[in-house]
Amino acid sequence: MKDQFDVWEFDFPQKGPHPVVLISPPDRCARSKIVNVLFCTSQRQSRMPYPFEVTLNGADGMDWETFCDCSIVYAIESAKLTHRRGRVSRERRNAIRAKIRDVFRLAALD
Repeated sequence: MKDQFDVWEFDFPQKGPHPVVLISPPDRCARSKIVNVLFCTSQRQSRMPYPFEVTLNGADGMDWETFCDCSIVYAIESAKLTHRRGRVSRERRNAIRAKIRDVFRLAALD
């Protein structure tokens, strides 16, 4: 069963296989044919994270330090997710939530 903040593999048509973080609401993750995910890429480029990225690591199901891009939300077919890698830790779930609010300028109140 899929859940919000699980880390899975997805084969992007033009990027190839990469880890993704599910961010759809839990009921959509569990039942929907389409889910929202964040793209993740290896930190092996030896650079600092961009302002729209959160760094994930082995505690989050990654093999090494990995950048989670919070600036683009991809809608993908749930059935095409392969290999569940793990779940994002609480600390970084909160960091992803905050980063999404900041990047998309989603204030708690107007």
